[in-house]
Amino acid sequence: MKQLSFRLRPGQLLKEEIERLAVERNISAGVLLSIVGGLQHAVLRMAGSTPENSIEKIWNEKLEIVSGTGTISKEGCHLHLSCSTEQGNVIGGHLKDGCVVATTAEIVIGIFDDVEFHRTLDDKTGYNELSINTINT
Repeated sequence: MKQLSFRLRPGQLLKEEIERLAVERNISAGVLLSIVGGLQHAVLRMAGSTPENSIEKIWNEKLEIVSGTGTISKEGCHLHLSCSTEQGNVIGGHLKDGCVVATTAEIVIGIFDDVEFHRTLDDKTGYNELSINTINT
């Protein structure tokens, strides 16, 4: 496994930058190992969403990123994020476009060389779901 470590700066878009780097670095299969930092604007999709009825919440306040996880590839990412508010309340959900970095976001991605992640439409869920292909090395 290789790694890619990078820092996002104030005003950069969190999900969009991760996806851009996945394409730029030709990442076929990766995993979010670590993410710390803060957001000044967050958009998360909540549990219970469907493709026809996406339940999204928006926060226009400073949030501290306390954890994140997910799969990453040049074909798309599936990322979940947890953040805490000024009062210490934790919120979390599916990371959507439009999350703006406040001070910093430090990110470490593990990159696998023995599998490829693809996104394939699943008729039951209505979402492009993970499909994994093993690479003969």
